Amino acid sequence: MTRKILVVGAGKSTSYLIDYFLEKAAEEKLHLMIGDINPDAISSYIKNHSRCTVIQLDIFNDEDRKSAIKESDIVVSMLPARMHMKVAQDCISFGKHLVTASYVSEEIKTLDAQAKQKGLVFMNEIGLDPGIDHMSAMQVIDRIREKGGKMILFESFTGGLVAPESDTNLWNYKFTWNPRNVVLAGQGGAAKFLQEGTYKYIPYHKLFRRTEFFEIEGYGRFEGYANRDSLNYKEAYGLHDVLTLYRGTMRRVGFSKAWNMFVQLGATDDSYTMENSEGMTYREFINSFLSYSPTDSVELKLRHYLKIEQDDIMWEKLLELNVFDSEKTIPLKKATPAQMLQYILEDSWSLNEDDKDMIVMYHKFGYELDGKQFQIDANTVVKGESRTHTAMAKTVGLPVAIATLAILNNKITTPGVQIPIKKEVYDPILEELKEYGVVFKEYDVPYLGYNPESVYDK
Repeated sequence: MTRKILVVGAGKSTSYLIDYFLEKAAEEKLHLMIGDINPDAISSYIKNHSRCTVIQLDIFNDEDRKSAIKESDIVVSMLPARMHMKVAQDCISFGKHLVTASYVSEEIKTLDAQAKQKGLVFMNEIGLDPGIDHMSAMQVIDRIREKGGKMILFESFTGGLVAPESDTNLWNYKFTWNPRNVVLAGQGGAAKFLQEGTYKYIPYHKLFRRTEFFEIEGYGRFEGYANRDSLNYKEAYGLHDVLTLYRGTMRRVGFSKAWNMFVQLGATDDSYTMENSEGMTYREFINSFLSYSPTDSVELKLRHYLKIEQDDIMWEKLLELNVFDSEKTIPLKKATPAQMLQYILEDSWSLNEDDKDMIVMYHKFGYELDGKQFQIDANTVVKGESRTHTAMAKTVGLPVAIATLAILNNKITTPGVQIPIKKEVYDPILEELKEYGVVFKEYDVPYLGYNPESVYDK
């Protein structure tokens, strides 16, 4: 009997996900239905596959959405997180399992009791970060606990970066994921974490000047800045006695200091619209945040405001982005500063046809055993194949696909709204991911505690 998988949303992160299902379709007796608002963007290879049906699906069209979900055996929602709830409610109504790569929202949590009552698996946070980070961390943490160890430190960093061979700008960065998320990173409240038993908070305007450094063998030095709320993972991972708990985003060294220029300027603000945004030049956009002067140029005003010397590499980084261009214009009506900055950056940071991206994930585990302290460092580096088959699409899409098939085959059976932190989930998925080059290397290193190289407003 053929099992039907409905994939809702066929964006950038679904290339490997769809390939996986189609490769397994014959042996696993699958039929894939892909519902997207813009089916014309889906390749003819996928549309013409004998075990695939592509339909136009507007998630806000109740009749079409309910019909597609009712026909399926399991639903994979690759929509933006805010759109999952309608799909999730229909899955409850029609008794269908649900898989997403998104963080569990408070709304989705309210469906837990109903999902359990109906024996439905609602698997969330099964992409890269969140996803592979959960699984790879819990595998080591559970192993430490099984031998009697007590966790005292956990740090984790993930970065969506450009591969070294495609690293062609002074920022050592290109967009490999949703550019809006990059521009808004760190906003919405202070970053919270634990450091050597002390609760720490970093307000947004200081976030990019408090970074931690680390080496990844074969790839050099990286920096990390704190994610918004690391403390959530205390409960999720059972780290009740941990002294240091810190999760962050990874970049090449120097990115955060340079990005801080836009933060201090106010160009990342998303809380108000600029009435005259449409048709504004890049130069006018920068000038709109600076004081009026009848004599000083925009360049001079900006250098004074941000205290940048003319021979500083920070200045070269700004020039590279053409932010002082008086001819290039922004075609956005009533846009926020963040939206306008995103438009300018996409001009310089979009992946070229032959560019490759790279995912880097790094964990640090500190624990006590028999009165002694130990540390394990673990990391994985995954490179993309092309602009469509990116490392980001691989590491987000494959865990989703593997989990979906495992649920269909009754290998993951625990019902309810959940994340992949149980052994029955993470062990087989991590094992299968190795076949696709997602492999963690582990190193036993001397226990150092919290990284002494952290930067505090140097």
